[in-house]
Amino acid sequence: DVAMNTVAPVWDGNETWLVLGGAGLLAAFPMVYSIFLPALYIGVFLLLAGLIFRGVAFEFRFKARTSRYLWNWAFAGGSTVASFAQGAVVGAYIQGFETANGVYVGGALDWLTPFTVLTGLGMLAGYSLLGSTWLIMKTEGYLQQWAYKITLPLLLAVLVVFGIIGVWTPFVDEMVRERWFSNLSIIWVLPVLTLLCAIQIYRSVRDRRDGMPFVATMGLFITTYLGLVVSRWPYVVPPEYTLWEAASAYESQLFLLLGLLFVIPIVLVYTAWTYWVFRGKVRAGEGYH
Repeated sequence: DVAMNTVAPVWDGNETWLVLGGAGLLAAFPMVYSIFLPALYIGVFLLLAGLIFRGVAFEFRFKARTSRYLWNWAFAGGSTVASFAQGAVVGAYIQGFETANGVYVGGALDWLTPFTVLTGLGMLAGYSLLGSTWLIMKTEGYLQQWAYKITLPLLLAVLVVFGIIGVWTPFVDEMVRERWFSNLSIIWVLPVLTLLCAIQIYRSVRDRRDGMPFVATMGLFITTYLGLVVSRWPYVVPPEYTLWEAASAYESQLFLLLGLLFVIPIVLVYTAWTYWVFRGKVRAGEGYH
C-alpha cells in the first residue's frame, strides 16, 4: 500500500498527457499519425492495453480484500507489457518505416525485430530503475532499504542494455551513422553526460542520499532521449519525411498553438501544485487512498 500511495496523488496525470499527446500528434502531424498507426498497430495496442489493465488494477486493488494479491500481479503485468511495448515502439521509430507516397507499405510485424526487442527490454529496465529510485525518495524503513538494494543491480542492467543499444543504433541506418560520426565533438557530449548521471546514481545510493538517485535517473533518461532526437532530427517519419513535410496546414497549427498556450500552463500549474502538496515521505497508514 505504501508503494502504491506514493504515486496515487499524481496517477491521473498520465491520462492527461496521453490524451494531449495523441490529439496533438493528430492535429500537428497527420502524416505521422497515418503512418505510425498502420506500422505499429500491434505495438500501440499492447501499449494501450497494458496501460488500461494497469489503471484498472491500480484502482481495484484498493477496494479488494481477499483478492488484492491478484490485482498486485495484474498491476505488475500491465506495467511490464506497457513498458516493453513503449520501448519496442521507440526502437521501431529509430529503425524507420517503409513508406511510399506518404503511405506505410510494410507488414504488420515489420516493427518487431531483435533491435526493437532490445529497446523494449531497455525501457523495461529503465523504468524499473526509475521506480526503485522513486521509492528511495518517497519511502522509509524496510521498503526504502529494499529499493536501495535493487537499485545498483538495475543500474548495471540499464547500462549494459543501453550500451548495446547505443553501439547498435548507428548501424541501424546510414544516416544515423553519419550523424554520430561526423560531429564527434558535439554529439558525443550526450553519452558522456549519460555516464556522469549513472556515476551520480551510484554515488548517491552508496552515500544513502534519498533524493539524488531519482534526480540523476531523470537526467539519464533526458540525455538518452536527446540522443534519440539527435539521431533522427529533423526526420519525424524516418528515414524519409522531415518535420516540415509531415506538418499540417498553417491554419491547423495556429489553432493548435492557441489551444496549447491556454491548456499547457494550466496542466503544468496543477501538476506542480499536486507534487508540492503531496511532497515528502509516505508512511504506512497514510496516503491518498
